[in-house]
Amino acid sequence: MNRTDLLRGTFYGITAASIWGGMYVVSDVVLTVIPPFTLLSLRILLGLLALWPLFRRAGLSLPAPRVLRELLIVGIIGLGLSLGTQFLGTDLSTAINGALVTSASPAFVVLFALLLLKEKLSPRRAVALVLAGAGLLVILDPTGANFGEETFLGDVFLAISALTWGLYSVLVRRVSLRHRPHTLTITIVGLLGGLALSLPASIVELSTKPIGPLDAGALLGVAYLGIVSTAIALLLWNRAFALVPATVASLFFFAQPVSGALLAALFLGQTLTMRLGIGGALIGAGVLLSILASSNDANA
Repeated sequence: MNRTDLLRGTFYGITAASIWGGMYVVSDVVLTVIPPFTLLSLRILLGLLALWPLFRRAGLSLPAPRVLRELLIVGIIGLGLSLGTQFLGTDLSTAINGALVTSASPAFVVLFALLLLKEKLSPRRAVALVLAGAGLLVILDPTGANFGEETFLGDVFLAISALTWGLYSVLVRRVSLRHRPHTLTITIVGLLGGLALSLPASIVELSTKPIGPLDAGALLGVAYLGIVSTAIALLLWNRAFALVPATVASLFFFAQPVSGALLAALFLGQTLTMRLGIGGALIGAGVLLSILASSNDANA
């Protein structure tokens, strides 16, 4: 990894996580009229429609069968299982619980990076992870969450989502190192894998829980989730993990709660608090420390 790849990967990863900052609030609203797997299928289909013209314009084609199978499995894990359980969890739990529980994803990324990629977690990267994690807890304030009996099943789904997203991110890194497919190829095939799981689930789901009345807000929410949060952000996230070691890229996820709080202040009129400033500073310090450590490694 050279410095240019590190800087590009950092930009892509932080931008993707920042886009996802408003996702839980949007999902919470849209899920009142569209059931979880149906919403996921719509999100994936919109993502495919947005990315397919770019895929064809780049002159790309689907990879050889062995690589295709591997990418489809990666997509089933990340874009079917992880996003499906995320929507289920958000539907059965709360937005704050969703943000808190799925914030464990970076820890799972590090765990799977150590197990599957044999990456090393240097002392400075470990300190960076602790700093960013502390900043996250300051911003989200766990005392505001409700982990009672009524949200238990939803919280379990959210925990599964966090674990499988960590696994997905590391598998994207592994397949990028092994086969070096174009990031568009990884993303397109991954979305197809996710659709293979979500579409049958949505057909079953709609038989008992039909789509409710759709207003302009719900339609805008679906468009945001499909085009911005899936097509754009997922492509950027996959590219970040293709360029940067997973133990470093995991920290980019922490931009999500910061951007979420800023978007809430901008569009919902919520007040910017001292907690956001302190938490954001801790997260920024953690990300910066990890980048500096990686930059020194690249120069060594």
